[in-house]
Amino acid sequence: MSIEKHINCHGGCHGKCCLRVRHLTVRLEDDLILDDVGFHLHCGELIALIGPNGAGKSSLFKSILGIMPYQGSITFESAEHGKQKPRIGYVPQNPGFDSGDPVSVLDLFVASTTNYPAFLPIPAAIRNRVLESLRRVNGEGLIDRRVGSLSGGEMQRVLLAMALEPVPNLLILDEPMSGVDMEGEQQLLELLDRIREQYDLSILISTHDFQTLNRVDKVILLQKKILAAGDAKDVLRSDAFRLLFGAGAEKGGETE
Repeated sequence: MSIEKHINCHGGCHGKCCLRVRHLTVRLEDDLILDDVGFHLHCGELIALIGPNGAGKSSLFKSILGIMPYQGSITFESAEHGKQKPRIGYVPQNPGFDSGDPVSVLDLFVASTTNYPAFLPIPAAIRNRVLESLRRVNGEGLIDRRVGSLSGGEMQRVLLAMALEPVPNLLILDEPMSGVDMEGEQQLLELLDRIREQYDLSILISTHDFQTLNRVDKVILLQKKILAAGDAKDVLRSDAFRLLFGAGAEKGGETE
């Protein structure tokens, strides 16, 4: 059965398909990490999360992933299945393998996504399945490369392919532009555009590279709480953004 697409819904998906975060509050002992955060992420939508280091972006991701305790609610709703636990694909920051590491992309993929012992000869059926997964991100030519020899952009493709096996409802990428050159950034954003349209999944990314924000549907400025949200141009021109990053920061590319 074909997937009902929501990517072109105006004003959201009208309840058909949506991740809803409501009144999300996170505390670590006496420290308030996130304070009453709430937003909706519709199927087919790409939202970028920005904010200074320590703003709570990683804690928000961990809460959605279910590995950090929180107050409030995080629900995934769809017209077909009602409220359910979403299947989440997660792309961490580039792990930075050592250049001499003998592990291949195939070895990493098998160890991370199957129960097959990677130290044994890998059957052709599993290799073909990995090739199909890499083909989703135009990365099938990387299958026999050593992970330590991959560029930042190539490593992101491999991690993305792993996160899409199986295809999730929600894809979370933590600083996917880190260590990726300008050409690689544009290729990754084009790839994410194709993936969300093809599979009608939601994508949530964090980034310090403000020059890429014109490619996303919505930007959320976070500093423990949501200070601004909306179109990239509106958030980058907001008083809250200028207070955090200074005037002209929106034109300066990646910043910490």
